[in-house]
Formats: sequence, structure tokens, C-alpha cells
Amino acid sequence: MDWQQIGTHFLVLATAFVLAVPIGWDREQSARSAGLRTFPLVAMASCGFVQASETLLSGSPDGMGKVIEGLITGIGFIGGGAILKHGTSVHGTATAASLWATGAMGLSVGLGSFDVAVTIAVFTFLTLKLLAFVKEESQADGNKAE
Repeated sequence: MDWQQIGTHFLVLATAFVLAVPIGWDREQSARSAGLRTFPLVAMASCGFVQASETLLSGSPDGMGKVIEGLITGIGFIGGGAILKHGTSVHGTATAASLWATGAMGLSVGLGSFDVAVTIAVFTFLTLKLLAFVKEESQADGNKAE
């Protein structure tokens, strides 16, 4: 057992987990279908698949590409479960897109692209927080016009 490698993987997986917590917290506070537990788990699992595959597929970019392709598809499937239709209205698309972005963030951490992961985390969180405010203002203005 290589304790140094275990420690490195632990830190990388923890990074993916921690970057996803603010996104999950936002969704939890908004009482969405996925929240504080789901987002960090998606990020950590995405990172984990890459980390677990890296030794086995170190000489095979095509193999790693297939792992990444599978992750993208799988996270899309999870996101699809967050989308709910009620009559003519559809809810959960922002949560689904956030799950997809969180998966990309975890994947980026797993690949060692921490700058990309942090950027995705920041922009996802800001999109959920700031653009929700813009959307509320826009809807309020639309109601005043009626």
C-alpha cells in the first residue's frame, strides 16, 4: 500500500467534494430536487472515476476518452431525473445543468485541471445566485406590466 498515493488521491477527491458544496448548498436552500448531498457526491464520484482509471489507462488516451464519455452520459442521466414536468411547466432544468457542470468540475479536478474546476465552480455558483436575482426582477417587472 502506497500511503503517499492514497493521501494524494484523498486530497484530490476532497477538493472536488469541497468545490461542489456551495453549489449543493444553494440548491438545498432553494428546496430543489438535488442538494447538499447530491452535488458533492457527483463531483467526488466524477473525480474518482478519473483517478481510478488513471493508472490503468495511463498509456491510452482513447481509453480515458471513453471513461470521460461515460461520465458525461451518466451525469446527464442523473440530471434528467432532476427535471420535473407539471402540466405545461417544467422545473429543475437549472438543477440538472448544475449537476452536469458539477460533474465537469469533478472530472476537471480528477484530470488535474484545477484552474478549470475552480472556474466552473465559481461560474456555476454565481449563475445560480446572481442570475436567479435577475430572473426574479424580470418576472416581477413582467407582472407589473399586466
